[in-house]
Amino acid sequence: MSFGFVAFHYPKPEYVEEFVGRCHRVREVLTAQPGYLRAEVWVTPEGDAVVTTGEFGSQEAFQGAFAAIGREAGDAVVFDEREARPREVRTLLSRG
Repeated sequence: MSFGFVAFHYPKPEYVEEFVGRCHRVREVLTAQPGYLRAEVWVTPEGDAVVTTGEFGSQEAFQGAFAAIGREAGDAVVFDEREARPREVRTLLSRG
C-alpha cells in the first residue's frame, strides 16, 4: 500500500514564484530518498495557492524522506512571513 500527501500552501502573491522554487528544491531531495515514487508541484490557475503532491512506497519511506528534507533543505520548508496563511497538509493511503 503506497502512502501519499497533498499540501496546500498559500504564499503571498509577491512570493509565489520563489515558493515554487522552494518546492522544487524539496522535490529534488525527495527524489533521492528510498521509497520515493513521485512528487509534483502545482499552482492554482488563480495563483493563490501552491499545491504539492507526493507518493511513497510506505509510510516509513514518507517519514524518512521528510526527515531528510529537514537535514538537507530545512530552510525550504519553514513557515514564515512570506505565507499568507497556514498550510493544509493531508496524508493519503492508496486503496487500489
